[in-house]
Amino acid sequence: MLRPLEKLPPGRALEFLHKIVDGICGRAYPRYQDYGSIWSLSEWMEVLEETTMYFKTAVGKNISDEEAAQQINELNSNYQEAITKCLKGRKEEIRNALVENVNAISSAQLQDFDWQLKLALSSDKISMLQMPLLNLDLDVRENGEIKPISIEMNKEELQNLINALEAANKVVLQLK
Repeated sequence: MLRPLEKLPPGRALEFLHKIVDGICGRAYPRYQDYGSIWSLSEWMEVLEETTMYFKTAVGKNISDEEAAQQINELNSNYQEAITKCLKGRKEEIRNALVENVNAISSAQLQDFDWQLKLALSSDKISMLQMPLLNLDLDVRENGEIKPISIEMNKEELQNLINALEAANKVVLQLK
């Protein structure tokens, strides 16, 4: 997987790996100009992508240190040691960057909500309907501005919403 990394002189490995983590954390990735004498452009892209993916996967999936070491066991021990040292030292920083990336998907936040249960007794087509309806009013803050959103749901739609929110809650609890 990370085999092309071994072209890098062992003394420069830790510095390179920290620059990769800097890039994951929103700072500058290493530049090809600084490593062009070591790798061709296609090798450079491969090393950059595979190393970044290794760190993101190791931290994002919260794999154990042993599992992380197992994934790089085909590498020379100097490189294994450098990768492990970098991963252990900056794991929390990488995790925070990954969480920030996910949070950046939507800046909207629920500020308040209100609900009303109504019973529709009839409609223009059916004289005896007796169907419960839920009116859900959400106040969502997006970019500092509060937007009101109103939703009317029948029993089935409400159950789907509840199931989706419970599933989202499970994911949030797993991330903690």
